[in-house]
Amino acid sequence: MKGQNSGQIRVIEAFLAIFIIFSVTAISTNLATKSTRPTNNGLAALGMQALLQLDSDGSLGAYIAAGNWSGLRETLNLLLPVGVSFNLTVYDNEMRQVNTETVSNGGFNSQEVTLVKYVCASQNPEFSYYVVYLYLAVAK
Repeated sequence: MKGQNSGQIRVIEAFLAIFIIFSVTAISTNLATKSTRPTNNGLAALGMQALLQLDSDGSLGAYIAAGNWSGLRETLNLLLPVGVSFNLTVYDNEMRQVNTETVSNGGFNSQEVTLVKYVCASQNPEFSYYVVYLYLAVAK
């Protein structure tokens, strides 16, 4: 009698395995959540690249140390593509705002703003560093 039931048990076992696999697949697709907020990795990478290019020869630290905010604004306008709005704020080592003027190329009409944080050291003989916050948005 044992030999006759072994085939039936194998068929039932196969059906149970298929049922478990399909159940797990159905449940896992419902549990997977999709991000509703799009990422702005491209915009953040663009801003970081602009700051790195400015800092590669020390000009970012020189602009900040000299307080040349209009020069910094014009340089960022050249480095960033048309249609990208920016607002730059510079803080010292005690997180006090350094820039006395607004370093921006216009208002932010976009709801999606990307923040790029960057630490810049001046090349003066006296060591000082600055924390740069660059807010970016695509102009609509």
